[in-house]
Amino acid sequence: MLRFQFWKILLIFSVLSIGAVYSLPNIFPPDPAVQISFNSAGGNFNEKIVDSIKEVAKKSNLNFISTETDSKSILFRAENYEDQVRLKDFFEENLDNNFVIALNLAPNTPNWLKNLNAFPMKLGLDLRGGVHFLLEADTDLLIEAKLESSLSNLKRIFREISLKPRSLEIENKSILVSLNDQADQELLDEAFQRLNGFDLETKNYSEFEISLTNDELDEMIDYAVLQNLNTLRNRVNELGISEPVVQRQGAKRISIQLPGVQDTAEAKKIIGKTANLEFRLEAANRVSLASRIDEFPFNGREIKLEKKLIISGDQVSDASVGYDESGFPQVNISLDSEGGAKMHRSTRNNVGNKMAVLFVERKSKTEIIDDTPEVINYFEKRIISLATIQSALASQFRITGLDSPEEASELALLLRAGALAAPMDFVEEGTIGPSLGADNIKLGIQSLVLGLSLVLLFMVFYYKVFGLIADLAVAINIVLIIAVMSILSATLTLPGIAGIVLTIGMAVDANVLIFSRIREELKNKLKPQDAISAGYDRAFVTIVDANLTTLIVAVILYAVGTGPIQGFAITLSIGILT
Repeated sequence: MLRFQFWKILLIFSVLSIGAVYSLPNIFPPDPAVQISFNSAGGNFNEKIVDSIKEVAKKSNLNFISTETDSKSILFRAENYEDQVRLKDFFEENLDNNFVIALNLAPNTPNWLKNLNAFPMKLGLDLRGGVHFLLEADTDLLIEAKLESSLSNLKRIFREISLKPRSLEIENKSILVSLNDQADQELLDEAFQRLNGFDLETKNYSEFEISLTNDELDEMIDYAVLQNLNTLRNRVNELGISEPVVQRQGAKRISIQLPGVQDTAEAKKIIGKTANLEFRLEAANRVSLASRIDEFPFNGREIKLEKKLIISGDQVSDASVGYDESGFPQVNISLDSEGGAKMHRSTRNNVGNKMAVLFVERKSKTEIIDDTPEVINYFEKRIISLATIQSALASQFRITGLDSPEEASELALLLRAGALAAPMDFVEEGTIGPSLGADNIKLGIQSLVLGLSLVLLFMVFYYKVFGLIADLAVAINIVLIIAVMSILSATLTLPGIAGIVLTIGMAVDANVLIFSRIREELKNKLKPQDAISAGYDRAFVTIVDANLTTLIVAVILYAVGTGPIQGFAITLSIGILT
């Protein structure tokens, strides 16, 4: 009789027990919910505010399952997706602009499972519904900003080594230098050695081209996209969305999936906006050179500002909405240590002078060029505040002069989340409704149940008792797939369900090989126990070989594929391993 070592039996039952526990949360589906939170970082819900919001909710005449409150948010669980959307619309109409109202999904996982860190799988957009954006970094503007910075640096170096070129300008993504005398080339070479990440090319005896190296360009783009990835995650988190997916896709693109969100306009407005602040001193009579002055309209007159920045919005560590003594909206600003030091240094020497706050926003417009419509991107700068410096400012101060609470709320949100390192353009967007997502779940489960049922019936019909054993193994494998995906917080998509169905077929295929080998050994007059042992041992190499090649293909699909293909590859890989 076949005997197995105790540790093997113990290992199998331990794995099965862990798999059962971590797959359990998936039988408790989340409820559609509406989450209300403050649009300022420091806002807290007290009993009075919660009671007033609950009173507003009662007037909606919509049924909701329960209400959950903590210091940062209040959550209303709706009975269905239709009531969820209607409740959100009602709150938006009846609550003021101090709140962020977002669609969400409220988990129903029991506390004892939460204590074990067991949570359900995430569902992709095709199963839950929501919006999808694909953004691409505008590298041309990134290169232009780098060249302008390097041009300024190059002018400083030329002054230090007493080199006076005939011309120095940016053209076609490079810096063109024209020398007065061929003898100046040695000085140019000396200056070039002090620049990092550039190539120097000779056009003719007196003209030279300085351009970014490919390595420097790739590194610069990579850094900007990684910075944008972090900033966009912060912005998505500010929207209060449950289980968003923000991930890099290729060299210059970022994919954003917002499950449960249907208002693409609002999400796009916050996510894609490239907004920043610039703090500058009024030029007045202290600066007379036109090259050092910018002019902006403000309250019906032209204001002259110094081009030199005190700080920018990148050094803002926190921003929240408030109201001044007259009830007008304001944004309370906190700077990081470096920004606070710069602000203090600039303002202590300029008490009595005026400081302006410029709101910088990237916009686009369509122009007809040679009978072809082209999208032109540009930056719009406007003064939102111009105030006299009463005393030296430190790391905390406030911005007033905003037009509306909405503008103050949006500005605070963007500043908290951070500015984008490079502007992003929307190259793709799509919406999947919650009802369509529910239909996809239903159809996906039906396909899984149908495929599984046919396979199980075939195995029992053809292999009898051995077929039952194989069916049990397939069922356990599905439980383990779900458990592993839950532990890894992997996202299940419709193609992912197809991957599970394929895994079922592959699992049965392995059993078929084993059972066929056992039958052959029985025909060779081996004892049943010896035939079973030989069947498993001799089929093992073939099974490993077949599954290993499939696993390699699945890994390649995940590495080079996009959303749906990756969803298929994830479940297929996990299924093969389990």
